[in-house]
Amino acid sequence: MPTPGLDGYAEPWRKPEHDELAELARTFFTKEVLPHAARLEKQGHPDREHYLRAGELGLLGLSVPEQYGGGGGDFTHEAVLLHEQTLTGEGSLGLAVHSGIVTGYINDYGTEEQKQRWLPGLVSGELVGAIGMTEPDGGSDVQAIRTKAVLDHDDYLVSGSKTFITNGYVADLIILAVKTDLSAKARGISLLICDLRDNPAGFNRGRNLEKIGLHSNDTAELFFDEMRVSKENLLGGAENLGFIQMMQSLPQERLVIGVGAVAAMQRAVELATAYAKERHAFGKPLIGHQNTRMVLAECATRARVSRIFLDDCIERHTRGQLDVATAAMAKLYLTEGQCEVVDRCLQIFGGYGYTTEYPIARMYADARVQKIYGGTNEIMKELIARVL
Repeated sequence: MPTPGLDGYAEPWRKPEHDELAELARTFFTKEVLPHAARLEKQGHPDREHYLRAGELGLLGLSVPEQYGGGGGDFTHEAVLLHEQTLTGEGSLGLAVHSGIVTGYINDYGTEEQKQRWLPGLVSGELVGAIGMTEPDGGSDVQAIRTKAVLDHDDYLVSGSKTFITNGYVADLIILAVKTDLSAKARGISLLICDLRDNPAGFNRGRNLEKIGLHSNDTAELFFDEMRVSKENLLGGAENLGFIQMMQSLPQERLVIGVGAVAAMQRAVELATAYAKERHAFGKPLIGHQNTRMVLAECATRARVSRIFLDDCIERHTRGQLDVATAAMAKLYLTEGQCEVVDRCLQIFGGYGYTTEYPIARMYADARVQKIYGGTNEIMKELIARVL
C-alpha cells in the first residue's frame, strides 16, 4: 500500500522503496547541499563535489540499468528524487537534465559501446551531463537548428552555437542536436555525444547567463568552430534520427518539468499556511481571516488536482503509453498552476514575500521559466490542438 503524506494523499504507484529513496534524497539536499545555498547563488553554478556525493549515495541514474552502474528503477524513482529536491528548496544541481533526460537518451538510443562508455560516469557523478538543443535564433523550434556537423573522414566537424543550456557551464558531456543533412529540415537532424573533458579545439563556453531566478544553477552559451567529434559518438550509430529521438524523449522531459511544478505548488502552500498561522494582523492570525483561508483552500485544491493528473501521466509513462498531447497538457497545466499558486501564496506574506530572505520570493522568480523551457506553453497549446 502507498504511504500517505502529511496531507493524506499517496501516489498510487508509490512503494516503500520510494519512501526510503525520498528520505535519503531529503537528507542529502537538506544536510549536504542547502547549507551552501548562499555561496552557490553567488557563484552561479553547483559544486562538482555535490554531483560526486549524489553519485556516491546512488541518487544519480536511478532508472539506468544496474549493469551500467544505475539504480535499475524506472521514471517513478526519478520523479521521487526531483520532487524531494524541489520540496527542500535545493536548486543548484541540474538533476532534471542530468538524470531525468541525458541518461535517458543514452540508455534508450545509445549503442552498447556508448552505454558502457558514458553511463557509468554519469551515474557516479564523475561526468555532468547537458543537452544542447536551443539556439539563439531557434527557441522552441527544434526544426530550425543550424548547428551543422560535416563528416571529415572519421570525424564530424561541428560548427554553430547553442544558448540557454542548463548545466552548460559545468557539463563534461553534451548531447548536441546538429544538422548532418543540410538539405533537409527535421529529417536532417542527428544527436552527437560530445565528451568535453579534454577541452577539444574549436569548443568554447560563453557566458554563464545571469537570470531572474535559478541563480545557483548554471545556464550557458556554447560555441563550436569545427570542433572534431568522432562519428562513433553519433547517438544510436546512425545519422538523421535525431528529430525522432527528440520527439520520443520530449514527453518525459515535459513530465520532469511537471514534477517540479507540482512539488513547488505543494511547498508554496505549506510555506504560506505556516506563515498564516504565525503572522498576526488586526488582532488575530492571518489564517483567522476568511480571505486568507479561501486563498489557501483554492491553492491546496489546485495542488492536489495537479498531483493526481501528474500521477496519471507518470503511470501512463511507465507503461509506455504517455502520448505527446497528454504530456503537453501536463506541462501546460502544471506550470501555469505553479506560477499562479506561488504568486497567490506570496501575496499572503505581504512585503516579506518580496524580500529574497523568504523562500517564497525565490520560488516566485524560479517559477517563471517553467512556462518557457521544454517547449513554451504556447507550443504546448499547438500540440494539444492538433489532436482535437
